Parts: sequence; C-alpha cells; structure tokens
Amino acid sequence: MTLPRVFNDPLWLFLLFGSLLFVIAATQEDERVIRVTEGDIQRIEEQWQQQMRRDPTPAERASLINQFIRDEAYYQEALALQLDAGDTIVKRRLIQKLSFLTEDLVGTSAPDEATLRAFHAKHQDDYRTPEQFSFSHIYFSADRPVESPDQRADLLAAKAVEDPTLEGDPFMLQREYARRSAREIGDLFGRAFAKNLAALSVQERWQGPLRSAFGWHAVQLIDREPASPLAFEQVREKVVIDWKQQQRKKANDAYLENLLATYRIQLPAGKQADQP
Repeated sequence: MTLPRVFNDPLWLFLLFGSLLFVIAATQEDERVIRVTEGDIQRIEEQWQQQMRRDPTPAERASLINQFIRDEAYYQEALALQLDAGDTIVKRRLIQKLSFLTEDLVGTSAPDEATLRAFHAKHQDDYRTPEQFSFSHIYFSADRPVESPDQRADLLAAKAVEDPTLEGDPFMLQREYARRSAREIGDLFGRAFAKNLAALSVQERWQGPLRSAFGWHAVQLIDREPASPLAFEQVREKVVIDWKQQQRKKANDAYLENLLATYRIQLPAGKQADQP
C-alpha cells in the first residue's frame, strides 16, 4: 500500500510529532516546571570557570542558563516519552550514580589509628614486598636467520645452558637484572617467562632454555628474596585508602540487601536467581 504523499513531507512529520508532544503534555497531571536553583547556576558557572579559566561575562552567563533550561526541557520530555526505557547506557549510568550516592553516605573522615592498625594486621598479605629475583641471561632472537637446523634459537639457547661462554644475539634490554618482581619481569619478558623463571632454583649452574616474548634464553638464577611484610608506618596511606574502599563496599552491599528485601522477585518458571 502506498502512503499518501503528505506522510513523506518532513514538515508534516514535524508537526505530527509536535502535536504528539502537546497531547502528552496536556494529559500529564503534574505541573510542568523547569526549576533553576542557585545551586544549578553555581555549578554551571564553576564548570565554565574550570574549562575557560575565567568567570563568564553577563552575556555568557545568561547564555549558559538558557542552555541549561533548553537541556532540562529536552530531558523532561524524553522522560515523559519514556525514551530512557530499554537503554542500556542510561541504565548503567543511573546504577552508577546510585552506587556513588550510597558510597557518599559513608563518612569521609579518616578512622582512628587503632582501627587502621587492626585493618593492616588483618590484611597483612596485601602489604608485602613481592618475591624478587636476580638473574643473568644469554639471549637468542626468534627472528635470527637460520641456515641450518642447529642455528635455531631454542637449540642455541640449550647449548648456552651447557656452555655459558657461548655468545648470544644483541639484546636491547639488560643482560643482568637484580631484585625484580615476577610482575616486573613479566612486563619485560612476558608472563610465561616470568612464571618459568620463578619455577627455577637458585644455583650457579645455568638453566633453561626459557622462551620469552623476544626469543630463547639460557638463564642463571643468582638469587631470590622471599616476600616480606611491610610495617604499618610504611603503608599507612594505602591502608587508609583500602579501609575507606572496604567501607564503601560494605555500604553498597548493605544498601542492596535492604533494597532487594523491599521487592518481590518474579522469574520465569523453573528459573532461580543466585543469592546476592
């Protein structure tokens, strides 16, 4: 069926949409008001000052307020038309704002010293220097030209394990490393190399070969220092941050538990939700 030509006229569609908005507005029982508070104006001016590094002129200030009113009108009409329904981005943003509000209900003042020390003692494993490794290596590039099978990087690295006088390929990083954590080593050589290095024992004899992100290595693990706890005075600032984060999480968990208790959950037959 061919639609009348008038339905293809953008102006007619605009008038139709405008009429729809008018009908919706007329049927709403609540008073349609856009309230601009002193707090709104202050926030608008502060945002301008942060961006422009100066105060707005009277004309700019009036323009900012008018823009706020236009945005609020669009926002209220979008809500009236339920344009937020089914929008995942809007839904996530609202959830995030509510969780932030819940966290703000937790006091921002620092706890007393006894509370912090007790928190530090209870979570001692979070405040430790990581295990550290000192090692040397002989490197053979995975991209080296191979004219015969015995020139493969993995085979040469295996030979270097038996004969550490064998010269390796040029390496853009260091040949020796002292007191590096597994994480630091992984950032340099790759996670697999760091994991395999940590599995070696300290000894004068060279070991391997180990594969890295660059190629193959004969490795001499010179020393390893076990993880050790850090004193409270060394990590006090981090303890304060971690304690506050724990309080925020507790507040959110408690709020969610109380919130869900006010709802009756309906699920499809045979479906069961996990306990929050």
